[in-house]
Amino acid sequence: MSYLNVFICSLLEVLECTIISLDFFLIPLLSAVWIMLPAYIPNPAAALFGGGTPLDFGKNYSDGNRIFGDGKTFRGLFFGVLAGILTGLLLIWLAGTYALTFLPQHTLVSVSLLAFGALLGDLGKSFLKRRMGKVRGAKWPVADQLDLVVGAFILMLLFDPGWLFTYLTLPILIIIVILTIILHRVVNIIGYFLGIKEVPW
Repeated sequence: MSYLNVFICSLLEVLECTIISLDFFLIPLLSAVWIMLPAYIPNPAAALFGGGTPLDFGKNYSDGNRIFGDGKTFRGLFFGVLAGILTGLLLIWLAGTYALTFLPQHTLVSVSLLAFGALLGDLGKSFLKRRMGKVRGAKWPVADQLDLVVGAFILMLLFDPGWLFTYLTLPILIIIVILTIILHRVVNIIGYFLGIKEVPW
């Protein structure tokens, strides 16, 4: 009987450690995805629904290169931000309906800043690429993947730092960086094969 008790206790300890380990990993992962969804959606939505008049009206900067390029349009900006905000509103509804209190609690302000900031980050990257003489679609490692993260968090830092510092911990930030790099590649490959993206990166 004593051997059985020892075995059961050992098994319970293993199960408890496993559950703790899963929580330790899964909750930050889910939190990272939850935070970034309003920022992840705008770029593919802008590519899908974009087109029309470029944001720079086809004009060149003082260096002779385009300010942003044909890929950045008013329609893409509008529908990209709208898609990000609608995604955020869905997250707010899900959190309230199903009491998902263990996840970051979005607000209309947070989802709007994340959505708009993501596209501002992409826009800023395009401006810098044109200044470096890089053509549309040219590779720029790291910046191509993390521009939306930088843009979204800078805007959050400027206008809603309380929300940002409440939910963005170091482990979650690390997960966001790794996750963004992976998702960026996967989404671009899918977009390329669907004919939405001109290049698979």
